[in-house]
Amino acid sequence: MALTSTSVAPSAQGSADPAPTLPDDYQALFQLAPVSLWLEDFSAVRECFAQWRQQGITDLRAHLRDDPRRVAQCSALIRVIAVNRRTLELFRAADLDDLVANLDTVFRDDMFEQHVEELGQLWDGANGFASQTVNYALDGTRLDIQLEATVMPGHEQTWERVLLSIKDITPRLRTERELRRSEQYALGLFEHSPVSLWVEDFSAVKVLIDEVRAAGITDFRTFLNVHPDFVSRCMQEIRVLDVNQQTLLMFGADSKATLLSRLGDVFRDDMRVHFAEQLIDLWHGRLWQQREVINYALDGRAVDVFMQWSVFPGREADWDQVLVSLTDITARKKAEAYVEFLGKHDVLTKLYNRAYYEDELARLGRKGPWPVSVVAVDLNGLKVVNDQFGHADGDSLLRRTGEVLKKAVGEQACVARTGGDEFMVLLPGRDERGAATVVEQIDKVVELNNQFYPGTRLSLSIGHATCQQGERLSDLVKLADSRMYQAKRDHYAALAAERRRD
Repeated sequence: MALTSTSVAPSAQGSADPAPTLPDDYQALFQLAPVSLWLEDFSAVRECFAQWRQQGITDLRAHLRDDPRRVAQCSALIRVIAVNRRTLELFRAADLDDLVANLDTVFRDDMFEQHVEELGQLWDGANGFASQTVNYALDGTRLDIQLEATVMPGHEQTWERVLLSIKDITPRLRTERELRRSEQYALGLFEHSPVSLWVEDFSAVKVLIDEVRAAGITDFRTFLNVHPDFVSRCMQEIRVLDVNQQTLLMFGADSKATLLSRLGDVFRDDMRVHFAEQLIDLWHGRLWQQREVINYALDGRAVDVFMQWSVFPGREADWDQVLVSLTDITARKKAEAYVEFLGKHDVLTKLYNRAYYEDELARLGRKGPWPVSVVAVDLNGLKVVNDQFGHADGDSLLRRTGEVLKKAVGEQACVARTGGDEFMVLLPGRDERGAATVVEQIDKVVELNNQFYPGTRLSLSIGHATCQQGERLSDLVKLADSRMYQAKRDHYAALAAERRRD
């Protein structure tokens, strides 16, 4: 009850009126009713209303809010005549006198506005009022209640008998509040999750898969290979129901509407291959899946993601609610790629390293293709440059050598730095003439490189050799090295002769 309805304060005399005499059956019904019942006398309230109307009051609610003391005045005019047993139990009262004596404990705090509304309903001509409000038991327990009051038949002109029923809705409202808190908590987890979350509807996809199964198809993978358009059709049938804030951040969208209108930019290219595998898993009943895929942000950049896909519990029959989480693993994939690169490449020149070169040499020895040619290359004068100008200048010469070899040989051959100033080029399927052509290309690119870079000239000593199937590649490498070292001796001999002439 509100500050009133819950009827209000004690009677003007400070105690309840004697209970009216009722037939035994009605008295039993009143006392044994499972809801709290109050029998009250509102006649003095009606007389007060009549006086206010004579004074020209037309808006009771505004009149009461202007001076809250008027609400207390009305409450004091209400007399409690009788209450039933359930009332005493609900409000923890020993008897009627105990309850009436402590009504200021029952009706307090946040009940003012609701009491104004209850009085307003009577003022407007209703033969009763209803409200949802708060009362308090005598031990201080808060009670959420549903109150309904009715002027009893025959008393419409006096309001001498008003029957109020109070239903304790505390458990229901507590459950509703807990449910709202749970919903808010779940929504907060969804919206503010550090990973991208999508809620999707796959029910149309399930219908399509069921139709294929009903048609007698048993090898679904072969079916997809023969009908690749089925994958595209399934992708088009997926409905995105919601996404969270991290999704917008990950894919560079300013709003959910923007992202949902451009899903074709997010899921494209090789995503169809991954989705085909997802469909095959669904065909076999796997309703929880995970895999690494590539999506695209709205600005076009690739986003490597770890996808986890799961049908909501209870939705296994139709797949109409699916939760998809996407964790951005772009940085991890780049780190893995870099680690893999370092495992195969020389950091300074970006050429292959010795380990990769030896693996490739062993592979060629087993499988060819034949003939196989090898070009051994050595950078002339590296020690002198390091000693005279420092290792930074020496590193610059090594990087220039790598640029020359990649430019002259191309990306298809294995070009490796196998030592400090030593490089090897593997040319599968190239004969002696092909190897000689590569050496000529290297010499030409060296000349162009020296024109582009001022200062120390780049100089290379080169030797090459070719072997046929059945010959040992180790012998081939030794022969190429031998020819390279002979070229190196010739280079330094020519430099010495030139210095003697000077």
